[in-house]
Amino acid sequence: MKFLIRFFLSIAIAIVIICIGLWASGNAHLIKAVRSTYLVGKTAPTIDDYPKFTNRTVVASAPLPWKESKRFNQYQLKGELLKEAKEWQTSALLVIHKDSLLFEQYWDTYSENSLTNSFSMAKSFVSLAIGAAIKEGKIKSTKQKVSEFLPEFDTEEKRDIDIESLLHMSSGIDFGESYGDPFGFMAKAYYGEDLYDLTINKTAKYSPNEIWHYQGGNSLLLSFILKKATGKSLADYFAEKFWHPIGAKNDALWTINKEGGIERSYCCFYSNARDFARIGQLMLDSGKWRESTLITDEYYQKSLQAVNVKDVNGKLIDYYGYQWWMSDYEGDDFYYARGIQGQYIVWVPKWDMVIVRLGHKRDPTRNVEVPSDLYTYLKVGKESMY
Repeated sequence: MKFLIRFFLSIAIAIVIICIGLWASGNAHLIKAVRSTYLVGKTAPTIDDYPKFTNRTVVASAPLPWKESKRFNQYQLKGELLKEAKEWQTSALLVIHKDSLLFEQYWDTYSENSLTNSFSMAKSFVSLAIGAAIKEGKIKSTKQKVSEFLPEFDTEEKRDIDIESLLHMSSGIDFGESYGDPFGFMAKAYYGEDLYDLTINKTAKYSPNEIWHYQGGNSLLLSFILKKATGKSLADYFAEKFWHPIGAKNDALWTINKEGGIERSYCCFYSNARDFARIGQLMLDSGKWRESTLITDEYYQKSLQAVNVKDVNGKLIDYYGYQWWMSDYEGDDFYYARGIQGQYIVWVPKWDMVIVRLGHKRDPTRNVEVPSDLYTYLKVGKESMY
């Protein structure tokens, strides 16, 4: 019995020492990471993480239900497409055609009201919020210097960085985007609490607009600018300028770093397929919702113009705009927001269509223009029209 007491006491002491060491070394985020991920049988963030974190509510107001097409769900997912949807662990797949719900299917326990993680689709929402702030006059233009909002940028190294370079992921700041490094920026941003200092103090490696490097820290800086410009939290501002006007049915959640803190703006907006589709419809209609203009036509057009800056390997990035992606499918242009586990909001102007896919997995190949699984959902959308 004494042996067992000593054994468990030794383990407890060791855990305390480890925790103190992690805290002292600036890696206290690993305590939460282990507790909320590995100790519950997971190896990475999931689409159902919001109960593990503090969240700020993106309040819905006066919901506007989707019209159903006369052909709603006449199309049935089957064969190879159904097999692929299951293999990628799809939780929701939805098609809006001509402003009406054409196809909708859910898997497992997910439904039209389930809240799941947007992951990096949230970056596109931040871009929308910047557009709203410009329309409102809270921000002069995308050419405005970051240092006008964040005094930490009033240095020789960072003084030339402007809002557009953050939108384009070409600020030159080296944040680090590795999701596999437990000591890296993304792990600390996702699980840690010191989000502002973690982001604001990163150094610039390149001049603005010299190198394109997709990194979530740029989206975080944009959210800091929005808070300074509008005096409101990102979640509250997004609710006011978008979630209310587009008639979202359900409240959404945006994870924050701590009680009363700031949003993890590069990810972690939790909503459902039907309400995410409203963002797609807004973009399909050039930044307008019904009779209301939510972002200016000028900002909308710039949002979808390719950055045309080379990455570190010399590849010209002609498929990324203001935190929106773009490509074509069988000759038809499409634009989209995307998340790391296969979250997509897609709109195809020629088809007058919005496609939303949510789930647990996507093609694991990184640094690609279009993840291959997205073509599966585009094919579903095209087939469902006929």
